[in-house]
This record gives sequence, structure tokens and C-alpha cells, in this order.
Amino acid sequence: MKVRIEVVAIDSLMVRLFDAIDEANMPWILAASQRLNSAFGQHLVDLVPSYTTLMVQFDLSPAQARALIDQALAGLQPDTGSTGRRHEIPVWYHSSVGPELPLLAARAGMSEAEVIRLHSEREYPVFALGFAPGFGFMGLVDERLASPRLSTPRKRVAAGSVGIAERQTAAYPAVSPGGWNLIGRTPVRLFDRERDGYSLLQPGDRVRFVAIDHAQFIDLGGDDRPLEGQA
Repeated sequence: MKVRIEVVAIDSLMVRLFDAIDEANMPWILAASQRLNSAFGQHLVDLVPSYTTLMVQFDLSPAQARALIDQALAGLQPDTGSTGRRHEIPVWYHSSVGPELPLLAARAGMSEAEVIRLHSEREYPVFALGFAPGFGFMGLVDERLASPRLSTPRKRVAAGSVGIAERQTAAYPAVSPGGWNLIGRTPVRLFDRERDGYSLLQPGDRVRFVAIDHAQFIDLGGDDRPLEGQA
């Protein structure tokens, strides 16, 4: 692995560890995050880990920042002891709230129940947060479930909607536009201003989706109103 440093802004550098998304990247990203946090200390303004990179924002000169990065990442080894928190997120998989569920099943030549089983049997690492506060990009889903984003994004996706885009999966933390293939909905609040850190999910966490029925979904406070334009 060759560490590359790229300029983002006068006070920000991108540390690139990998070129391709892979679950095996995460122990390296987490180890680098810990070392950079420690090395920059009070001079660290923000540190944003992602699939293959870490964006470092600082209040030092770029030369000083580069020197700290080089020093911090010398001899980097993957962090195999810290895997983040594990979350079980309940999901009501149904076409009224996940209109692409039958489409994914038809495309893959399987039943909706099989799609649900494949999606919920894996434990997904959280690669990054982005797009919206608390939106965790997770993966990788079974190759048979991989689906391109919608050609025309929806103007309004309900909070809690669970979807798939290519081999990634995610749950929308709030009402927003979106182009992911929706297959269900969770009652879990993914972003809460009253929560320490705001976001339920953080990079390095692991998520297992758990299928629940409609009654359980309602008991947990879920909103079962169909998406606009869906019966």
C-alpha cells in the first residue's frame, strides 16, 4: 500500500490509501484515523474517513501538515482490534414502502423473500457518512442484489427508507431526494440532534438489518405511509 497525499484546499489534504472500495480497507482506514487524530491533536479541525481516503482539515501550514501525516502513517498496520459498534436495524421489507423490492427480485430471478434473506443475512461495515447528516454508506451487498441508481431520482424519499445502489446499501435518515432502489423502511432514528455525536452510525461500525413484520414496525413507531405516487 502506497500512501498518497492530495491537495483539497489551503487547509485540507486528502490521504489516499486505496483506489478501490473493499471491506478489507476498513481496518487500515480506522488505524490511519486513530494515528492522525493523535498526531494532529488540537491542530485537527476535521477528519473525514471514507472508502479509500481520509480528508484532513487543519490549522497548520500545509508543509507542517504533510510532515505530520508522513510521521503518523509511517509503518501503518491495520487496526484489527477496533471494529466500531455493532447495530441491528429492524426493517419492514414491503413494496408499499420499498417499491423496487419486486423489481430487484424479478431482475435477479428470485422471490422477494430471497431478496430479503440475502439483504438481511450479511453484516455490513459503514464505509462513510455523507450525502445527508447520518446517511451511512454500507456494503457490500450480495452481487445478485447489485442495482444501478434510478435513472430519475425521486423528489421525496421517506425517512428510514432502506435502499440499494450498485453494491452499497443505506437507510435515509431524513426526508430527502434520492435515487436508490428502495426495498423497505426502518423505524430507527438514524440522526438525532439530542444524541451524542448526532449520527447513530459512524465509519467502522457494522450493521445487520433484521426483517420485521408490519405490526412490529408500527409498534416501534414506524411510519407506514406509502411513498408519494405509490399505492
